[in-house]
Amino acid sequence: MRFIFQLLVLFVMVISCAQDYGQLSHMATLPKIMNEVSGIQKIKKDGLIWMINDSGNKDHIYGVNEKGEIEKEIKIKEANNVDWEELTKDDNGNLYIGDFGNNENARKDLTIYKISNPDLIKKKETNATKIIFNFPEQKDFPPDKDKKLYDLEAFIYLNGNLYLFTKNHASKFDGTTFLYKIPAESGNYDAQLIATYKTCNESKYCKITAADISPDKSKIVLLGHDRLWVLSDFENDNFYSGKVDTVLLGHSSQKEGVCFTDSNTILITDEDEGGTITPGGNLYSLQLK
Repeated sequence: MRFIFQLLVLFVMVISCAQDYGQLSHMATLPKIMNEVSGIQKIKKDGLIWMINDSGNKDHIYGVNEKGEIEKEIKIKEANNVDWEELTKDDNGNLYIGDFGNNENARKDLTIYKISNPDLIKKKETNATKIIFNFPEQKDFPPDKDKKLYDLEAFIYLNGNLYLFTKNHASKFDGTTFLYKIPAESGNYDAQLIATYKTCNESKYCKITAADISPDKSKIVLLGHDRLWVLSDFENDNFYSGKVDTVLLGHSSQKEGVCFTDSNTILITDEDEGGTITPGGNLYSLQLK
């Protein structure tokens, strides 16, 4: 009887210690090589999930299946991973790699690499074209601490343009984010400011770390560490002109990757921070309502 009681106590302890992922469904734990995953994208619904790591890692993209296993690895020739932060795709399946992480707002080499559809690449390396850009409103590199508004970890493609959602590192954080656009073709551009928006005023939770647009182009998701902002019913390219709904995920971690698989389902990844309470390095799914 005592043995059975001890088993019951152990079972309760295991259940109570089980990880709570809130609204997220845990799909897989990613391999250690992906412990700093910073951007994800799917070219087609039944294809691989393409992933990148951020600064200090290889200039490679990784094709990962929904079990978290790496099936394909491609080196991007003549590219340097200064701070790769995001992936997006266009309507032809071309993939764009955002080398524009800029925590200190000191970079003058903001770059996006464009490669052909990685699902179709047979070799272990591929060439890329470069899109270079700057933010005309930024005058100092770095600016004063209260004007550090030009980090970037999120972008999408729509109608021949790339739309950039800035990340706020200002000392007096108020949730301000800028929406810019540039052409999705090789060149050197002054980014065009489209709109300004304030997410919320908690620095830990209100910074935008990734973005994606649904296949039917009806909504955009912006990712934070514990929430999503879902943009819909917008007009033209001011995506904040319609509805902005905040979705609390019930789970906080260093989430930096998001992509749609269909118009109501998204995938999310987080970095592995080595924590025991909310460990990262996972692949999740979420069904939007």
